[in-house]
Amino acid sequence: MLFLRDLGETEVGGFGISAADDLLLIEDFVLVRQHCSVITVAFEDESVAEFFDRQIDRGLRPEQFGRIWIHTHPGESAQPSSVDEETFSRVFGRSDWAVMAIVACGGDTFARLQFPAGPGGSLSLPFAVDYRQPFTGSDHEAWTNEYLAAVQPEPDLIFSESSCLSMLSHAGDSSRTYSPLELAAWPEW
Repeated sequence: MLFLRDLGETEVGGFGISAADDLLLIEDFVLVRQHCSVITVAFEDESVAEFFDRQIDRGLRPEQFGRIWIHTHPGESAQPSSVDEETFSRVFGRSDWAVMAIVACGGDTFARLQFPAGPGGSLSLPFAVDYRQPFTGSDHEAWTNEYLAAVQPEPDLIFSESSCLSMLSHAGDSSRTYSPLELAAWPEW
């Protein structure tokens, strides 16, 4: 998720895939085709349907792949925006339970579980990497290819000053940052 967060200038989102015996343990993250800006992520309906079909074909239950929405914020804050709250309510409000999780560029995280049963409610969740779990290793090439195939930035809404890419360029070997006009010329990003 951190690698995908830092690849571009926009928010990026997808679904957490849970362990069969621990639905709050996310074992994988999957992107679907989406249109993104610095403040929005809009999944393509057909891509979500294809994703659900693939997960059912794998033998997973809907609560393992369709209840945890994870997305990034290119700024410092992981607090949900009003758009995030409206989307979460509209898309996941009728589910038995659902989680909205956010990873911000500055490292801040947010996770909340909501449920409609009884009087309904929600609670904040800790959101961290469990290093005790097995992990086969990084595959930056595959992750980059998945990102390039799924994420369609909306260039008119991209800006660079608060983005992870700009922050990384200040921290790394290069002091070069890119203007919004330069970024808009890179539609593949």
